[in-house]
Amino acid sequence: MTNVRTRTRIASVAGAAALALALSACGGVKTASGGGGDASGGSDYPTKSIEMTVGASAGGSSDLISRAMSKGMGQSLGVAMPVVNKPGANGALVAKALQSAAPDGYSIAIQNASLFAITPLAVSESEAVKVDDFDIVYGVSRDDYVLATNPKTGWKSIADMKAAGKTIRYGTTGVGTGAQLNSALTFATAGIKATAVPFDGGAPNLTALLGAQVDVSTMQVGEAIENIRAGKLVPLAVFSADRVKFLPDVPTAKEQGFDVQVSQYRFITTPKGTPQAVKDKLVEAAKKTFATEEYKKFNEQNNLTPLEIPGSEVATKLKADLESNTAKLKEFGISLASNS
Repeated sequence: MTNVRTRTRIASVAGAAALALALSACGGVKTASGGGGDASGGSDYPTKSIEMTVGASAGGSSDLISRAMSKGMGQSLGVAMPVVNKPGANGALVAKALQSAAPDGYSIAIQNASLFAITPLAVSESEAVKVDDFDIVYGVSRDDYVLATNPKTGWKSIADMKAAGKTIRYGTTGVGTGAQLNSALTFATAGIKATAVPFDGGAPNLTALLGAQVDVSTMQVGEAIENIRAGKLVPLAVFSADRVKFLPDVPTAKEQGFDVQVSQYRFITTPKGTPQAVKDKLVEAAKKTFATEEYKKFNEQNNLTPLEIPGSEVATKLKADLESNTAKLKEFGISLASNS
């Protein structure tokens, strides 16, 4: 986190008294619900650099999205916005750090939906990260998942995989992730015996599949698409309501008779109680970034679908997804903790 500079202000006792009287007459300084922030309520924000943390290693989808957003938002706000990578626990380390940071707008993060809507189903109550522990500022983008295999298997669909008549070894990007949930639900609904092989992130998961160390892997489309186009991977299904425009020839799991739809999406967050004026400026900067040709091209190049919606809508979606995921796991008797 960047060092906070303390500014001292010399004022006479009479001046301070006059200021107090003026504030009293105006009803005091107003900040966003939940308190926090500086006395200005964010009206002079920002006056220094803003740190954006990302709970993933450099080079992955979350990192690339954070860097694209920090570049555009920093330019719009007129300050530096360095990205700091703090990988681990599917983003929980960054979430915990952000939760305890000052609610002044100088510590922000683009967080993943899986941390709020899936990970709580795989960890203890004390470890779970909750939506209401943060101010969700604005949505950013959605990244769909694809189930892929190595060409050596000869499979072209989920039915082919089932017909193999063996226990499937499948890779995931970790415990409490969309990759794990999509995989577990697919094998349960299809009646396929399978064993999970968890990895710490998308890169090692992809490497294992390319090396045929696992039979199939579920990963985000952006992580797999270049190898799919190069013929090094074969897509079996995408986990979305409709076919993904970046892979138009790949059928959804639902088309194949398995109603499994879990996607990853990301959004801007700040510590709880960040002044509304600060959040408004962050939203304005985000919208200006979204509107640039450079950012639109970035989305296309990285196979991302815009999810540029208000934070309140993101929060509602997260809670609905958590409820839905909980019900699905209960229906099929799946434990993500034991499925890891």
